[in-house]
Amino acid sequence: MEVFETTSTSETHALGVRLGQKARPGDVYALDGDLGAGKTVLTQGIAQGLGIDRPVTSPTFTILQVHEGGRLPLYHFDAYRLEDVSELYEIGGDEVLDGTGVCVVEWAERILEALPPHTVRIRLEYMPARGPEVRRVTIDGSNREEA
Repeated sequence: MEVFETTSTSETHALGVRLGQKARPGDVYALDGDLGAGKTVLTQGIAQGLGIDRPVTSPTFTILQVHEGGRLPLYHFDAYRLEDVSELYEIGGDEVLDGTGVCVVEWAERILEALPPHTVRIRLEYMPARGPEVRRVTIDGSNREEA
């Protein structure tokens, strides 16, 4: 487990860039945290780290957005509006989770049972006592063993 403290949106974004630069086909990142904690900002950084230069927004109403144009495709899920994991299967999300791109799942706690064992869990938390923009980012789990 690794714990980072970011003091600005740009630092949270930069952490995402580093994750995206290291990402490999099939990696899955499960993001949890309160509304506004920085899940989408981190995802935007991951996209940049993958070389994706198109805008990345939260797919709250579409559930899944696919971003291509980088060294790997990014499958960006927002599970907030899913009632249960069966809805993920209905849209073919299980196929994407086992695919060759990088998956980022916001509000992942709603579909944990669908996520593969190698999923990296990332928790973003406000740290108001340390400042209004301070976040603790806990990364638990590691990507699959090196090939």
